[in-house]
Amino acid sequence: MKMYLISDNIDTYTGMRLAGVEGAVVHERAQLKEELDKVLADKEIGIVLLTEKFGREFPDLIDNVKLERKLPLIVEIPDRHGTGRKPDFITSYVNEAIGLKL
Repeated sequence: MKMYLISDNIDTYTGMRLAGVEGAVVHERAQLKEELDKVLADKEIGIVLLTEKFGREFPDLIDNVKLERKLPLIVEIPDRHGTGRKPDFITSYVNEAIGLKL
């Protein structure tokens, strides 16, 4: 299985290309939808890396793939500017999931 990157910035794309991961740089919703459709049609791609910006700006597109398909696995990654999440996002996620305060 292959990994594929869909990024909103060229620096993340360049870094992943150096690691051997193919991908594309997109900026618009229509471009993202087109790339997702292309990726979903390719049965060799098992993991899709998306920059977190897409998860924030277009959750309907991303969540639709996550909920309706087993493969590919969608993983949101921070870009070169860092993550947009709070420093304690893992703790708060666990608190919400199991209802216990850690």
